[in-house]
Amino acid sequence: MKQFYTLLAAVLLLSACKQKTEKQEATQVKPAPDFVVAFGSCNMSQEPNLFWDDIVAQQPDVWIWGGDIVYADTDDVERLKAIYAMQDTVAGYAELKKEVPVIGTWDDHDFGVNDGGADFAIKAESQQVFLDFMDVPADSERRNQKGVYASHEYELPSGKVKIIVLDTRYFRSDLIKSEDAQRRYEPTMDSTATILGAKQWQWLENELNQSEADFNLIMSSIQVLSGEHGFETWGNFPLEVKKLESLIAQSGAKGVVLLSGDRHISEFSKTDIAGLSYPLIDFTSSGLTHSYSSFSGEPNQHRVGEVVSDKSYGIINLYIQDKAAEFKMMGDNGEVLQELKQRY
Repeated sequence: MKQFYTLLAAVLLLSACKQKTEKQEATQVKPAPDFVVAFGSCNMSQEPNLFWDDIVAQQPDVWIWGGDIVYADTDDVERLKAIYAMQDTVAGYAELKKEVPVIGTWDDHDFGVNDGGADFAIKAESQQVFLDFMDVPADSERRNQKGVYASHEYELPSGKVKIIVLDTRYFRSDLIKSEDAQRRYEPTMDSTATILGAKQWQWLENELNQSEADFNLIMSSIQVLSGEHGFETWGNFPLEVKKLESLIAQSGAKGVVLLSGDRHISEFSKTDIAGLSYPLIDFTSSGLTHSYSSFSGEPNQHRVGEVVSDKSYGIINLYIQDKAAEFKMMGDNGEVLQELKQRY
């Protein structure tokens, strides 16, 4: 009988210890990220945007416009100004600007012409209107350079984050139209064709080679890794894709992540690159006010997870000490539509 009570006491003690451990684990608080990025694209000023209050609630350290901030599609500078001004009057966005630093780039519809490139007649004037909207100071170097590309550095107690925004419009060579009814464009192997132009390429090389940041986020308005669908993509310029991947690997820049928009869908793409110790991720977040709700599929050999065709925005949580990142596609009221985690 004594042995029975001894055994019973041991079982009860183990049960109590297990319950205590489970309670401790349940009450453990997940460490806060060192830096939070929110970003999105494809925003019609005249359409309701459900996300501005949700984005503010995420308390991001920065908001990145990924392009198509407005849908102007005009070569009338005054009309372009008026459409940007309309966006500034949107109540939720005005609140965001009070709380969160705003940076970003343009895509085609805010540039001024659908699928537009280097031959757009008023691109210089459009650049100044864009910079006005982004509250870029009159004496900024961006006012004098050709193209809206820029880099932004954030120094934290735990390390550094660099965000590079590219201009995939100002210098982009003509696209080759496809004769296939299922595709809009075909890839070109012309070695003189470019997306970024020589000067922007040199600038990007310097930004990556000299970067001391723990994470380097590159905002490209159009997708980089998803190149098979036949619409606008870096894949229409395969040599430019190889050039970018080689630059990222050879630069030694840490924690490089690609961000993109344009497509009215959201998806994660991931690939391994020779010389890079971690997979390269392209996080596409597209569809703030409208999305490709009737999406029925398209090829992407690098896709991870599923395509999200609901309206969404992106959140990136960066953990510098852990060399880790969380990528989240976000819906209304804080709903996580899809998530990807990666260590660097």
